Amino acid sequence: MAEERRRGGGGGDEEGEGGGPGLVYMPFVLMEELLDKLRLLGYDREFARKMNLKPISRHYFALQTNPGEQFYMFTSLAAWLLRKAGRHFEQPQEYDDPNATISSILDEVRKYGHPIDFPPSKLKQGWGEHAIYVLDRLSDEALRSINFAWMRPQYPEEEMDEEHVVEDDSELTLNEIEKSMAIGSSDVEDADDDEPMLDLEGMKRLNQGKTFESSKPEEILESTTDAADWRLEVERVMPQLKVTIRTDNKDWRVHLEQMHQHHTGIESSLTESRVHLDKLQNEVSRTLEKIASREKYINSQLEGLLGAFRQAQDALAETKEKYRQASGGVTQRSRMLAEITEELEKVKQEMDERGSSMTDGAPLVRIKQAIQQLKKESTQMDVRSGVVEHILLQAKLKDKTLQNKQVHSGGGGSDGFII
Repeated sequence: MAEERRRGGGGGDEEGEGGGPGLVYMPFVLMEELLDKLRLLGYDREFARKMNLKPISRHYFALQTNPGEQFYMFTSLAAWLLRKAGRHFEQPQEYDDPNATISSILDEVRKYGHPIDFPPSKLKQGWGEHAIYVLDRLSDEALRSINFAWMRPQYPEEEMDEEHVVEDDSELTLNEIEKSMAIGSSDVEDADDDEPMLDLEGMKRLNQGKTFESSKPEEILESTTDAADWRLEVERVMPQLKVTIRTDNKDWRVHLEQMHQHHTGIESSLTESRVHLDKLQNEVSRTLEKIASREKYINSQLEGLLGAFRQAQDALAETKEKYRQASGGVTQRSRMLAEITEELEKVKQEMDERGSSMTDGAPLVRIKQAIQQLKKESTQMDVRSGVVEHILLQAKLKDKTLQNKQVHSGGGGSDGFII
């Protein structure tokens, strides 16, 4: 049953919804069990004192108070329990990655064979049933590592303050008297409920068989026994005729007697302590009066110094105001100076570029090279134009030659005809 209850605490919320309304309070029960296990492991001495942390309350991880603090306490406790169980696990720090820390803790829990059926993000909040489940599993492993075993509970024997008296027929108990009074009150139908009545018939039935039948004496009886013998007989029978009522711790009479005893003790203690309290009150009152008088004396003696101190404070405030105003002007002028310096740097850079361009002979060399190139290209153009003119001249000469041949051929024919 305990294992199922712990697994129910380590599961999801769906089991809590379908398992009944009592599972809502199961984290509180598991947290109290976890706190008992931590105390058995000595966490208050070995963990809380060494790390200067406050001991956790019995519902620390069952309620949300401070998620950051609870997460740090959860990881620190888990690391301590793992070291207690014999594992080598470093103490987490505040600036460590929470996802890596949670993953390392869950890996160690899985190595022990305990199921983890919830996402690791559930442990980031540092409280809840999942955090309690993980710490509970680790505390079980730590207890197992130190060979701790649960023993059977031993209940103390209650000592009854009763008088050991030899029981005989003459002994009456409180219960028997109450029973006899109850029987007698049931026989009386018309009696008032508010008035207590002593039922003699009930007492007679109680002692039935113990008394002898008596009859009404018809004449006065005279004793013939000697008085000394009568006293001896009375002393002999007196212990047997003693009515002993056994005390019951549940009886209201015992409680009432205890109340009276406590009341008496409180009054006596109050009487003794009141004197000391009065003395303490008087001493405190005198001390307070002395303190008040000393304060007045000190204030009167330091009044001049206090005035000078106030004046110095006012002067300091004025100086601070002037400094603030002056610092504001300085800031503005510093900004203007920065702008002017930037512009000056730009001008210097332009002047350097122009000066370097004026003193540099590279442009002149490039111009000369360009002129030579132009001359070379013009010479080539002249040559080409000369070739073209020569070709044209030859063409014209060829045309004239052809024309002349044609003319000469035509003139020769006519001359023959004339001849």
